[in-house]
Amino acid sequence: QVQLVESGGGLVQAGGSLRLSCAASGRTFSSYAMGWFRQAPGKEREFVAAVRRSDGTTYYADSVKGRFTISRDYAKSTVYLQMNSLKPDDTAVYYCAAASTPRGSSTWYATITNYDYWGQGTQVTVSS
Repeated sequence: QVQLVESGGGLVQAGGSLRLSCAASGRTFSSYAMGWFRQAPGKEREFVAAVRRSDGTTYYADSVKGRFTISRDYAKSTVYLQMNSLKPDDTAVYYCAAASTPRGSSTWYATITNYDYWGQGTQVTVSS
């Protein structure tokens, strides 16, 4: 089992940047594929980005491609989400998630139900 704690959310103006962190504890961090998801008020939770456990391959939702970057630091057992050129539509609660039995396809990594563990979420608000 792994515990996930997100941090780094806050209020930022459109065009600004934030970096979210997700610290993992418990089982070996390298055993998990890691993902970021978000949920805006009144909307379903959606995929943002993911990084594989083996070779560091990354996947992104089309809506954030070119603006967000996911990365992981094995020494710190932490996964990051660098968010640049933020838009009001990026306003949401952002969740970190871990998958213990990842598969190879990008579709798999974007599927919420494939993740076993979730953090409590961190609020990101982008003002116009």
